[in-house]
Amino acid sequence: MEKLLQMRDRRVNRPAVAVSAILGLMLFGSVIGAQYRPDETAIRRILDNEVATWNKGDTDGYSRDFATDGTFTNIRGMFFTGHQEFRDRHEAIFKGEFRGTSLKQEVVTLRFIRPDVAIAETLTWVSGFPTAGPPPGTQVDANGRLRTRLLQVLKKDGGEWKIVVYHNVDIKPGVPVPEPRAEHCGVWTKPLARRTLRVRCARPAG
Repeated sequence: MEKLLQMRDRRVNRPAVAVSAILGLMLFGSVIGAQYRPDETAIRRILDNEVATWNKGDTDGYSRDFATDGTFTNIRGMFFTGHQEFRDRHEAIFKGEFRGTSLKQEVVTLRFIRPDVAIAETLTWVSGFPTAGPPPGTQVDANGRLRTRLLQVLKKDGGEWKIVVYHNVDIKPGVPVPEPRAEHCGVWTKPLARRTLRVRCARPAG
């Protein structure tokens, strides 16, 4: 009889144990989410700044968050190293083939692979090219927009996030790509190594 009572008690306690485990996981996820939220906000500000400064042709503003020893690959496959080269290249294009253009950028994924390292993947649309057209070797879509997929690796150093890798690839004609959202959009979630990050698209330009 005593053994039967013990077995019954164990069966009764199983749901309680399961509920406790689920609550514990939810609490852990909330703690992790709260831990990364300020860093996610800081990175989103960098992405928003890229849009705002590009649309002003502001070279110094656009290169502000690029690391001293960062690497940069542009849509033509040209490779640059260091903050100064990143800045100088963007000064050249803001005065040349990208003068007066408008940038829109939306986040595809934002992942923290370590507490101090994040990867941001975005879709970009550049429009408003001068009469000379887009850069040689690139093509615009039917709406006159140059579309790219931009991957940036960011590292936190001394409390500040800096771009250490900036790799941009133009999307070739015929490759399907979503249209930019009309306005700042809602929130969706991306699972990441037992935690979920809240991911939003960056604010479009204009």
